[in-house]
Amino acid sequence: MKKKRDEEPVIREQPVTYDDYAAMPDDGKRYEIIDGVLELMSPGPMAVHQAISSELEFILKQSCRSDYAIFYAPFDVILSKVNVVQPDILMIHRSRIDIVKPHGVEGAPDLVVEILSPSSRKRDKVVKAGVYAKHQVPEYWLVDPETRTLEQYRLDGERYELAEIYEADDRVSSDKLPCVSFVLGEAFDEVNRLNLHN
Repeated sequence: MKKKRDEEPVIREQPVTYDDYAAMPDDGKRYEIIDGVLELMSPGPMAVHQAISSELEFILKQSCRSDYAIFYAPFDVILSKVNVVQPDILMIHRSRIDIVKPHGVEGAPDLVVEILSPSSRKRDKVVKAGVYAKHQVPEYWLVDPETRTLEQYRLDGERYELAEIYEADDRVSSDKLPCVSFVLGEAFDEVNRLNLHN
């Protein structure tokens, strides 16, 4: 039996909203919505990426967990109906914990961290930086496994200014996140232990 025309499923191409995304069946893949465009994320992260993410999350939790809630991917950050991202690590001050919901974060975190990979480099440095700035994420870090650096960006109006580039022996700190204080090389300890050099 044929369905009536009004009973057929509606397929909306653009803009895709969070509601559309949330209604999608789980196909085991990860997606983000950037300016209303549903984008398939890269396959699962490489071991180097995971080692850095795990180590950095551990470091941040040691010094910041009493003041900040710390989450890691995959976890939806709903910046608007048409911008839903899954940063590698994010921090939200406990005074703003009401933006954390069972399904994700609704609003701008205080810090977003992206760990670069060959497939995400341009997207993280240009596209996602623009989205985070537009939605007023105060601080944005890009960790580069190849150069073993951390680029720290601070929001200036509606765009980011590069505040600092940290290298292995440098102590990472933040005016906006006073609990942050660690030597960048510590974030690469697990990479070294597992001999995961590029």
